[in-house]
Formats: sequence, structure tokens, C-alpha cells
Amino acid sequence: VCAAIEAERVRTIVGPDRLIVTPGIRPAGAHLGDQKRVMTPGEAMRAGVDHIVVGRPIAAAPDPRGAAEAIVEEMASAVRD
Repeated sequence: VCAAIEAERVRTIVGPDRLIVTPGIRPAGAHLGDQKRVMTPGEAMRAGVDHIVVGRPIAAAPDPRGAAEAIVEEMASAVRD
């Protein structure tokens, strides 16, 4: 578990067989709250993160399902590009 901004460095240390899990993921334009070292879902995927942890941007959204679907689409788009 590490901040997404550290994922590339962590990957070089732990190698390709370990999973990298990152909290502090915020969609573009989302309120950062108490998070300081954040990335968008797409940026995290491009940085080599395996799993992201997203709480408040989904739980606090007026449409949680829509918020989650938008995050999944951003992740998929980052992998396709």
C-alpha cells in the first residue's frame, strides 16, 4: 500500500509480481478533503497501480453508482490509451 505518486518507484523495488494498492484517489475536479498526495484514477493506472481505494468521492456523490461508473470508465480509458 502506497500513495499513487510513489507507485512507479515502489514497482521497481518490489517487482512485477507484487500488487500495488493506493488510497487517496480522486476524480479530476473532486474535493481533496484531507488527502495531500492524490492522483486521478487514470493517472494511477498509468503509474502502474493494480488496485485503487476510492471512498468519499463515491460515498458522498449524489449518484454513487454514476460516480463509480465514471471512475471505472476513466481507468479503462487510461489502460486503452
